[in-house]
Parts: sequence; structure tokens; C-alpha cells
Amino acid sequence: MDYKALAELLFPNVTETPDEVEARFPARNLPEGAVVSRMAPSPTGFVHLGNLVQGTISERMSHQSNGVLFLRVEDTDAKREVPGAVEVLIDTLKHYGIQFDEGATHDGDNGIYGPYRQRQRAAIYHVFAKKLVEEGQAYPCFCTEEELTAMREKQEAQKVNFGYYGEFAMWRDRSIEDIQAQLDAGNPWVLRFRSTGCLENQFKFDDLVKGKLTITENDIDHVLLKSDGIPTYHFAHAVDDHLMHTTHVVRGDEWMATLPFHIQLFKALGFKLPKYVHIGPLMKMDGTSKRKLSKRKDPELALTYYKAEGFPIAAVREYIMTILNSNFEDWRRANPDADLDDFKFSPKKLNPAGSLFDYAKLTDVSKNVISKMSAETVYTLLTDWAKEFDADFGDKLAADAEFATKILAIGRGGKKPRKDLAVWKDAKDYMGFFYDEYLEKPVFNEKFSNDTVKTALVKFLEKFDIADDSGVWFDKVKEITTEMGFTTDMKAYKADPDAFPGTVADISTFVRQAVTGKTNSPDLYTVMQILGYDRTVARIRAVIDTL
Repeated sequence: MDYKALAELLFPNVTETPDEVEARFPARNLPEGAVVSRMAPSPTGFVHLGNLVQGTISERMSHQSNGVLFLRVEDTDAKREVPGAVEVLIDTLKHYGIQFDEGATHDGDNGIYGPYRQRQRAAIYHVFAKKLVEEGQAYPCFCTEEELTAMREKQEAQKVNFGYYGEFAMWRDRSIEDIQAQLDAGNPWVLRFRSTGCLENQFKFDDLVKGKLTITENDIDHVLLKSDGIPTYHFAHAVDDHLMHTTHVVRGDEWMATLPFHIQLFKALGFKLPKYVHIGPLMKMDGTSKRKLSKRKDPELALTYYKAEGFPIAAVREYIMTILNSNFEDWRRANPDADLDDFKFSPKKLNPAGSLFDYAKLTDVSKNVISKMSAETVYTLLTDWAKEFDADFGDKLAADAEFATKILAIGRGGKKPRKDLAVWKDAKDYMGFFYDEYLEKPVFNEKFSNDTVKTALVKFLEKFDIADDSGVWFDKVKEITTEMGFTTDMKAYKADPDAFPGTVADISTFVRQAVTGKTNSPDLYTVMQILGYDRTVARIRAVIDTL
């Protein structure tokens, strides 16, 4: 076989050489040890937690090494492309702190290693495809769907592995005359890789997550170019990662099955193999067993979920790092106020089996993150969220920033700040009672008569003075307790609860419910200070009138 003649027959319009292409993509001028990584999503429109996990790993490895993170769009499958999907991905990942140094953007490309959309790189792929044909490492295949179906049925009958290989590789050794005849007839063809692998042979491979592996060689003649001339992922990623000087590839471990072929292909092309970071799937507990997060079953897989619920960006990022590196929580305890980016991420700390998503853990992390924020920061983030997801509440927050900030400052600061909020969605329930429109009618404990509650509230109003400090204020509550035959001695009450109608806690609760509509609220004294004398008294009187 005259392979050069075959290459000219298949690619008559390809005149550029691989060396000429390589010259357009010079080596990167980066410090030693710098990581060049990428995200290479398909524009299908669904941006999920796995994208963020992968993006976080790639971003940390790149930026903590003074390297480069770029975005490449793998849009070779036009049937699955969703218009605007690239822009959604960019905006969503940016929202969660993933910033690209170069690559595809809203308006085109940013960087000298583009185009960064694979559909625009067809001419480049054809140069290297021609090279493989010239070297006898690739060949055209004219198999019809009917022939491939018959091949699979034969393999099934013989109980052998499925695939295009060995005796089943019908076009591997066909003559150039046969190929010419098919071309003259206008029959479609794909370009296949001529594998030299054998399933009896194995080799060693070191994955940055899975560790040292023993891998069986690939013997399948995989497709490199589809019948429309567009490359498969296998071929495109090899060419692109080489020309863009990618040093580390982060991807799901579902690609492990094709790793032997990818290694084989890089070698055939004469390319240096990047280091691979094969990450396990995101898992969750389902009863006593684990399963993969599902788009159909688990709303928390979609990144839009976290924005709608109101998880702060910082909390989501903090949690992602918690599940990625087992030593992160120890580092955080030792560095409670340090920037997340100060943590030295390592792919070797990833769980090879995949990270376990725990919603309860996420909310705990979020509570802790929010508790460390200033009242002003909480106000800004909460108001921004509410404007988008709860417009009425957002309007109330925006109408009086000083008032809202005072509310959010309750219990904030100090060594043990309150942890009332896990998501912005909780804020209305937490603080809504400060706004008369959201104030709920109190429902008092049935063991106390309306007259008892009314008496306690009347006595409270008689003694209430907004100028009192918290100590004097509570002394007056205790006075009411004693006057009504209740007790301030909690030990005595526990010892003999029938000896008293109630305790000082009950009196406080009557007042709390009248003022807030709730049995639980932030510090009642502080609440009344923020509401002011007139609003506090008006609320209590309104409740008295209903009893």
C-alpha cells in the first residue's frame, strides 16, 4: 500500500504540514512546574455540580502553580448543542469563582491557541489525520450500518468482544483500488485508527488519582474522523491538548475505559502524554447504600439549585473543597480566617471512588461561612438574592438598609456568633417578623388561659421602658413572674412542676410571641431595641385586644 498516495486521495485539499501547524502554537512561557489545564465541556445546556467540581480541581491546580486555565468547547456533536449553552456555562462557573485565563468567551476567543471551539478547528485535525494515513496508522472505512450490525451479531453469536478489530476490521487491509472505487461512487467513510495493540499485553500507568495502574492494551480500530469530517472526542482532544500545551487533563473516570486508546493515539501522533486526573462520580447516600447523583432524582445536581436556594458562593466553594481534599477541614480549623485559595490543593488527596455529597454537611458549612460575614456583607448578598428570587422581601430590605443591617447584626461577631442562616431562602422566616406585613398571629400554649397571658402582657407594658438596659429589663420580667405566682427557680420547678403555674421562661415567651409571633427568635431585648418603643408597644397591645 502506498500510504502517501492514499493520504492524497483522502485529503487532496490538505496542504499544510504538521510542523507548520505546530509553529502557530508556540510553547508557553511559564515557570517550571506550572500546570496548564482546561475545561472542555460539550454545549448541552445543563451546568451541573460535576462541572463545578472539575472546574475547581482544574482551576486550583493551574492557578496555585502560576499556570493557565482555559476553556475549550467540544462542540463536535451538533445534534446535542443547545444555543447559548456556552454563555450559560461561562457565567455560571464565573458566579462560583472559576475564572478562565483564555479560551472561548461570549464574544469569541481570548488567547493565541484558538480557535477554542472544536468545530472551527476541522482543518487542523485534517492535517494530523493525513499524517496518520501517510504513516499507515489510519485508514478509511466504508462499512454501512447494516454491515456493522451484522458484525455485532456475529460477535454476539461467537461470544467474543464487541468492536472493530482483527478479523472484524473489514477495511483495514483493503486495496487502494477498492478505496478509489468507493470514493468514485460517493460512498461515505470514516477514518479509523489502525491499532497495533493486543489484549494479551499490559503496561503500567500512573494516574494522579487512581495511582499506579496495570492497563491492558487497546486492540480496537476506533473512529478518528466521522463521515462529515468532524473528529471524535478521542482524536480531537489529543490534537488540541498537544497544540494548547495542556499538562494536566481533569475528567471523569468514565473515560478510563478508553485511556489505553488515548495513550496509544498520543504515541502514534508523537505527542507527549499529559498527566491524567480521573475523578470518581459524585455520590450520595440512599438509605444505607451509595449511588451516583442523578439529574432526574436529585435537584442539587444542577448548579442553578444553589443560587435559587441562596447558598453563598463562598459556602459552595468551601464545601466543594471539603469533599475534594480530606485534609482541608484540618487546614481550615488551623486557619479559620484564611482565604480559601491559600489552601494547597492536591489531586492525590481526591477519593478515587468519588466524593460523597452530603446536604447536611453543606448547610453546616454554609452556616459557618455566613456566621463569619459582617452584617453589611450579609445584607448586600441577601438583598441581591432577594431581588431576584423574592422581590417583595427584596424591596423591604432595600427600603431601609440601616434597619435591615441592624437586624442582621444580632448575635454577629465574637468567638461564638449565631448560626441562624444556612441559605438566603431562610432569611425571611428568620427576620420577617420585624416587618409588620410578615408578622404572624401568635398561638400561645394551651396550658395557659387567655387571661393569664393577657395579665402578663399588661403587667409587662406597665413596667416596660425602652431606655432600660438588658439587666434591668429582665429584672422586670422576673418581677412579673413573682407577682403572678410563677417561679424564677428552674430547679424548683423541675423538682415539683405542679407547685407553680409556670416559670420566668413562660412569661418571657408570652412577650416574645406578642412581639415576634414566634416562640423562638433572636435575643428579645435586642429585637425590641431595634423595633423601638412605639412599634413594640403597639404589637403587644394588638395582641392584648385579641385575648
